[in-house]
Amino acid sequence: MTLPTNDPARRTAGPARKRVDAIRIALSPDDWIAAATEVLIDQGIDNVRVDVLAGQLGVTRGSFYHHFRDRDDLLRRLLQAWREGTTEQLTVRLEHASDDPDEQLADVLSLPFRGRAAERAARIELALRAWARSDAMAREFVDEADASRIAHIERVLRGFGFSAAECRHRAFLLYSYLIAESLINTARTPAQRRDRSAFVKQLIRRTL
Repeated sequence: MTLPTNDPARRTAGPARKRVDAIRIALSPDDWIAAATEVLIDQGIDNVRVDVLAGQLGVTRGSFYHHFRDRDDLLRRLLQAWREGTTEQLTVRLEHASDDPDEQLADVLSLPFRGRAAERAARIELALRAWARSDAMAREFVDEADASRIAHIERVLRGFGFSAAECRHRAFLLYSYLIAESLINTARTPAQRRDRSAFVKQLIRRTL
């Protein structure tokens, strides 16, 4: 049935449809990725679904396909965004911050202590690592990130004159400490964390 032009329902349908269309256009792929990341953190990968995200964002499922081919496309781009922000861009910033090995090492050791940003990064990482235990694509991204981060630490440690083998082993130990400091919630008072960080720095720099 066609509504007459002077019917109130017809008059209100147009603006409402325009608002929905405006929301769909205003939402960017980053908005969907951010929403997916929040669901991943709070509910796990099984709940990162198009219908769940559309409901949270207040749009239709069709709006999702304006930006992504399918759910797998979204998940891959989520992983790419995580890798770029937490590994590639961070590594570039750290490498250009200083040429002094001591300062570079201090920067690396400070990563788990950078307030809310570090806490949020740890929550995302914990969710990603849980996902990676059962998903090959996620596992590939996590493995690549681990390898890239360890390689950066190796480059830092070369400035102290260690052999290639020593740099490799020490980098793995230091990276393991950073992950543990970020993810383990026990014994995390500021004083305890500072003491551990100072102790780890001494161990990493110590000549065997």
